[in-house]
Amino acid sequence: MPKTRSQKSDAIAGLVSALKGAKSAAFSDYQGMSVQKITALRKKMHAEGVDYIVAKKTLLTLAAKEAGFDVNFKSLPGMLGVAIATKDEMAPSKLIGDAGKDQPIKLVGGIFEGNVVDQAFIVQLSKLPSKPQLLTQLLYVLNGPTSAFARLLDAYREQKAAGAPAPTPVVEAAQVAEEVAPAAEAPTEEAPAAEVAPTV
Repeated sequence: MPKTRSQKSDAIAGLVSALKGAKSAAFSDYQGMSVQKITALRKKMHAEGVDYIVAKKTLLTLAAKEAGFDVNFKSLPGMLGVAIATKDEMAPSKLIGDAGKDQPIKLVGGIFEGNVVDQAFIVQLSKLPSKPQLLTQLLYVLNGPTSAFARLLDAYREQKAAGAPAPTPVVEAAQVAEEVAPAAEAPTEEAPAAEVAPTV
């Protein structure tokens, strides 16, 4: 049953509010997914602080324009849904990217750091570590020197208490550097520079 003008106006207002408050958004073509699969994906997204909104391309285009984003959703393929994050800006692309590994859903564009980005950018973003994973890696690197230094002090204290010669700080410092090096040298993947999607 077609929406009334009032219903369309309310839908656009809701989309505008969501887009204005978003840290990021990922546009996806969900054509071919069953209602059950979409419902399950929505629940998973909701648990991660992401809302998945399905709407007609015309409404999405009007809402995006009113929110300050120049996106022509009519130029994007398939049936569209928009995953909107208010907490973790990496979550929308990651969740859809992961779902697309075994479901007929694919990323087609998005909004990141206030810029409209194209499919290539949002797909590349989905392949990066999640925000929690990046924070864990950072903590590991930061805690590495502290933990190694604490072990050095413990060894020094124990040997001194036992009357044995204290370990040479220079040698131990080299050992600390060797322990920390793997974490510091771990390859990291930089987030791609945002590319503004072409307007139509």
